[in-house]
Amino acid sequence: MTASQIIEKYIKFFESRDHIRIPNSSLVPENDPTTLFTSSGMQPLVLYLLGGKHPAGKRLVNVQNCFRAQDIEEIGDNRHTTFFRMLGNWSLGKPASQKTTSRGGYFKAEQIPWLWEFLTDRLKLPVEKLYVTIFNGFNDIEKDNESYEIWKEIFEKAGLDAREKISFYGVDKNWWSRAGLPQNMPAGEPGGPDTEIFFDFETEHDKKFGQKCHTNCDCGRYLEIGNSVFMQYQKKSDGSFVELPQKNVDFGGGLERLLAATENQNDIFQTSLLSPVIKTIEKITRKTYDENKEKIRIIADHFVASSFIISAGVIPSNKEQGYILRRLLRRSLDSLFQLESSDISPIIKIIVEQYKNTDGKLAKDFEKIKNVILEEQQSYNQTQKKAKEFMHKKYPPLPAGPLRSEASRKVGDELMGISKISAEDAFILYSTHGLSPSQIKSLGYTFDDRAFANKMEEHQKLSREGAAQKFAGGLADTNTQTIMGHTATHLLHQAIRDVLGDHIHQAGSNITSQRVRFDFNYDKALTEEEVKKIEEIINKKIKENLPVHFEMLPLEKAKDIGAIGLFDEKYEDNVKVYFIGGSTSSPQEAYSKEFCGGPHVNFTGELKRFTIFKQENLGRGLRRIYANV
Repeated sequence: MTASQIIEKYIKFFESRDHIRIPNSSLVPENDPTTLFTSSGMQPLVLYLLGGKHPAGKRLVNVQNCFRAQDIEEIGDNRHTTFFRMLGNWSLGKPASQKTTSRGGYFKAEQIPWLWEFLTDRLKLPVEKLYVTIFNGFNDIEKDNESYEIWKEIFEKAGLDAREKISFYGVDKNWWSRAGLPQNMPAGEPGGPDTEIFFDFETEHDKKFGQKCHTNCDCGRYLEIGNSVFMQYQKKSDGSFVELPQKNVDFGGGLERLLAATENQNDIFQTSLLSPVIKTIEKITRKTYDENKEKIRIIADHFVASSFIISAGVIPSNKEQGYILRRLLRRSLDSLFQLESSDISPIIKIIVEQYKNTDGKLAKDFEKIKNVILEEQQSYNQTQKKAKEFMHKKYPPLPAGPLRSEASRKVGDELMGISKISAEDAFILYSTHGLSPSQIKSLGYTFDDRAFANKMEEHQKLSREGAAQKFAGGLADTNTQTIMGHTATHLLHQAIRDVLGDHIHQAGSNITSQRVRFDFNYDKALTEEEVKKIEEIINKKIKENLPVHFEMLPLEKAKDIGAIGLFDEKYEDNVKVYFIGGSTSSPQEAYSKEFCGGPHVNFTGELKRFTIFKQENLGRGLRRIYANV
């Protein structure tokens, strides 16, 4: 069974249960300043999980491309990947007193049996290999006995002992929110207990993870393949939790892990999806996977993730998404160089080939992806050269001959071509030259790891403080000022096109309650006259107090009326388009027509005034504008 077949079976299964397929949201979140990448299927749906009405109804299903930067350092084992596709189904709200209807919300009694049916009937997973975990309770939040009773009945019907198949865990394992543990959740964020399902590969237990193996053990025997989160709580400002007015279901199943289970392959990198990538790396490096697993896994994972991130419009830089992309590429290039190769083209080509059936945009962007990576490879070579020049000035290499031999006897590291440097200089190489600790060591330098870690901790503390101030709005911030900024970006997008031409398109945005940031394709600075003209257009539209509304439209109709959007990234035929101006009966007369999930103000007059206060060059034909509303 291929990855695309699993997707097809999953979508059809839930469509037959009255779910509506919704689009795959962009890997780079639109107008969400709280996170750099879409890291879960629920992330674009937070507003609806909190009670907002979704235009597609209460039952939703999709496949969401996800990336988790926090997993970068874990790559190298047999089961972690930074990029993955998440199969998701949702029920947006079932009041406690409501009976389940064919189009209404549902909860545990429906979700758990459906998940079991999909895994055992559609994917044909052996029932004896499946195990589940359930939430054990936390403070004033009760143990999830309801899920236990449902699972107990399912296992007993299958002729299995529920006591052997079901385990209870605490909040560190069976609680889900985007911020993680309850104590880490900001006020207003939704979360809830979950029940997870695991596949048993029956591999030998590694005792470095504990004397006894268990369902949630990290030894790799059991692999989590699905997680039903019951979003029923919201954190209050005093740290306590209150039940949401509606009970939600948020299921996520990693496509790559489900594929591993259907193939009974405990190494994700040896599944039918990724094994061709591994074989290509073996071929160009002339090194075997068995002897170089960690390096080859890093190369495969990081190039896959980088390909999708570049396709989403990100380029390497020292800030935000661009920094993560640069980190991925340089880490993968390090591993490739250590395997004595630098030929990236065959790797990108096979990645596109493997993913094109489910993500066709990669094939269209193949040349762009390859060129961005080649440019970063050249940039990295220059970075390493400058770093070496910086270090050689402070730590001149010893001359050849007797002097070097004598010094080598005194300093053993020098004999191996390794120079010991200060943690301060190591941190300069990290912060100024963009080299990670492992990359610094690969250049032949060693340093006090503990002292470096202390400096990193100081740096991260400052970064967190800055981030807390920058993202003061919290999760999916919907305060009035931020919503005004969201609507302002639509006006700005169209005004820039009015002044510079219709070839201009948005390349990213970031909105907080303090300011609007907008990126677009343009290769030179805007003149004072152009900036003034853009401001005048926007302020005129604000003064006209135009209505703001949305419609769900067929994809082709949205294109025909000139709506702006990355439609090629969507999986469905209907899209949500926001109009500024015009009316429901005459949307073609609107000033701005743009694909967007919302939210927005009702009338442009609520914005009061728009002012551009800064612009900057991002390189490679991209500009950035900062504005106040």
